[in-house]
Amino acid sequence: MSTAKVSQLQLLQQNLQNTSLQKQQIESQMAELDSALIELNSTKVAYKIVGKIMISSSKEELQKDLSQKKEIVEIRLSNFIKQEENIKKNIEKIQKEVVEELSKQKK
Repeated sequence: MSTAKVSQLQLLQQNLQNTSLQKQQIESQMAELDSALIELNSTKVAYKIVGKIMISSSKEELQKDLSQKKEIVEIRLSNFIKQEENIKKNIEKIQKEVVEELSKQKK
């Protein structure tokens, strides 16, 4: 059996784990943005944190900013999902190749 394929398989599994962690972080950001947008709709006065201070801001401006951030996060999330799917496909492919090599060696 090719040790190169086993090493490649291990590397892909590490990449999958890293990608999954990053995807979870992005999903967490998405949840925070959703929560902020919902909360912003139910309040009369809105504030924005700039550095270490909090300043008054218009709800419309904050909604626009949060919506733009949410769009960016959605794009990043879809990219991580695609990346995760590609890594899974590569893992399956290499696993099949390794199994085939093992079955040939047993014969």
